[in-house]
Amino acid sequence: MRLVFLDTETTGLSPQSGDRIVEIGCVELVDRRLTGRNLHLYLNPQRSSHPDALRVHGLTDEFLSDKPLFEAVADQLLEFINGAEVVIHNASFDAGFLDHELRRLNRPNLLQSVEKITDSLSMARELFPGKANSLDALCKRLEVDNSSRALHGALLDAGLLAEVYIRMTRGQKSLVVETDDAPVVSELVDTTDLSQFVLPLIPLSEDEQSAHGTLIAELEKATKSGAIWARSVAH
Repeated sequence: MRLVFLDTETTGLSPQSGDRIVEIGCVELVDRRLTGRNLHLYLNPQRSSHPDALRVHGLTDEFLSDKPLFEAVADQLLEFINGAEVVIHNASFDAGFLDHELRRLNRPNLLQSVEKITDSLSMARELFPGKANSLDALCKRLEVDNSSRALHGALLDAGLLAEVYIRMTRGQKSLVVETDDAPVVSELVDTTDLSQFVLPLIPLSEDEQSAHGTLIAELEKATKSGAIWARSVAH
């Protein structure tokens, strides 16, 4: 099974108002293991980011000015996600922006290029109803290390989402090892068969048996009805 975890950063909240994508990050898993294939793109949105968005992602106009337009990387993105199950946190937001960009190029929408789109936010709300289910909240709840997330970054967030998804869907523990390029997820699954262990029985000494008998006698005197476990053994 091929999964692609996808995240975007944008100039604002509404593509209908002219907001554009400034960053795309994709992380690939096959059979629930990282393949090492990632896609990371910065884009020139041809407009400035809203101040609130800039505080989130930190990508300035100057930094993005020499980056490619979406139309220059559209084929690269579609080839990367083609046929995969794409997992997105709050999928309607990111997919909405991507569909808007694709429509500008008269291209089919995102769903027509992938196997399916899974919204991990909806999954989290079913697992943890009534609780905060942002990516940060899930990282904290599921003990995923997001200490390097001072600012939101699409590739970093896609990697964190992969870690969160694995824990939500299998309950396994895992380790996140940061590299210069992207977070790498390695699984640590407890497969110990406890039935193989034989616990030794250590006999009590005479002094220990005497002390235990004294304790039982005191308990029976205090309850005036006899110890339940003693009556059970007698029967």
